[in-house]
Amino acid sequence: MPVTRQDLFDYLDGLNIAHTTREHAPIFTVDEGADIKAAMPGAHTKNLFLKDKAGRFFLICAKNDTQIRINKLHPVLGCKRLSFGKPEPLLELLGVTPGSVTLFSILNDKGRDVTLILDKALTAHEIVNFHPLLNDATTAISSIDMIAFAKATGHDPIVLDFAELTKKE
Repeated sequence: MPVTRQDLFDYLDGLNIAHTTREHAPIFTVDEGADIKAAMPGAHTKNLFLKDKAGRFFLICAKNDTQIRINKLHPVLGCKRLSFGKPEPLLELLGVTPGSVTLFSILNDKGRDVTLILDKALTAHEIVNFHPLLNDATTAISSIDMIAFAKATGHDPIVLDFAELTKKE
C-alpha cells in the first residue's frame, strides 16, 4: 500500500523537516494553480514521471517555469530516449496517479527503481512547494530539506541545471 499523506507528514516530522500544507481544489496543470502560487511563498514545481526505452524510470522535479526538453535529455542522463511513463508503473512505483506526481512520492519507491532528478533552480529558493501525494494540497519545505528528504528515502538526487542545458541547444 502506498504511504498516506499522514504517513508522509509523520516521516517529515521524524526527520525534523518543518512543513506547512495548504489544502485547495485539485490542480492538474501548472497553470491551474496560479492563485495558490501567488498566496504561497517559494518555488512552485512541476514533476514529470519518465521512462526510457530500456525500461528505466525517472522522476524530474523542476521549478514550474523551467523548460525541459525531454527529447534532448537522454544524452545528459546517459540513458535511452525518454517518454512519459504510463499510469500503471507510476502507481506501482510511486503510489500516485497522473496529476499528483511529486517529490514526496519517492517515499513509496522502496526498491529504488526510480532515478530522482532535481532542477538546480529549486536549490536557489529557500522554500519549495510540492503536492503531498495528492493534488488537492500543497506542502512547503525548505530546499535544503528537499535534498535531505530525498537522501533519507535512499535516493541520491541528480541535480541538473536545466537553464544551462537549454542555453546549449
